Amino acid sequence: MKALSIPLSEESIRSLKVGDAVSLTGIIYTGRDAVHKYLFKGGELPSECQWNGGVLYHCGPVMMKEGESYRCTAAGPTTSSREEPYQDKVIADFGLRAIIGKGGMGEKTAAACQKYGCVYLHAIGGAAQVYAEAVKKVRNVYLLEKFGSPEAIWELEVENFIATVTIDSHGGSLHRDILARSTAAFAENVVHL
Repeated sequence: MKALSIPLSEESIRSLKVGDAVSLTGIIYTGRDAVHKYLFKGGELPSECQWNGGVLYHCGPVMMKEGESYRCTAAGPTTSSREEPYQDKVIADFGLRAIIGKGGMGEKTAAACQKYGCVYLHAIGGAAQVYAEAVKKVRNVYLLEKFGSPEAIWELEVENFIATVTIDSHGGSLHRDILARSTAAFAENVVHL
């Protein structure tokens, strides 16, 4: 397990390889479909959002309002492949060092990770309460009125948020490797039928 403090340096990201387990501590931001499309089309981040060297989590967290603040009750990952058309530009434009989600991403994102020094971290689907326990504080929310709660940008202070590197900054992609092996195994089994 590699402990990482956010903001992340390029050096720390380039030291990671596919298969490494990491524990993140610091500030992460959530962003789903609406945010990606908005940024891709030239939308701007609120000035308080500091994404350079940061982490973007594909997540629509469940929040409970308590007075003037929020408490995170569920923070499971959402499927990342929906962001594939936008992710490379978002990485390049905003200096992200890590993307968290589930299910993996494609070749455009893998190329951006290699070029800019970023990794894709796989989080476990179905573990929304476990990940919520890693959220120590909901620091802020941005674009809530524009996009609604699940699609807003939530600023979360996390401690020991566990994930696994499945796309690294050296061209490695566990998702590509599994697809290639699965395709080969399928072709071999079809031949024998």
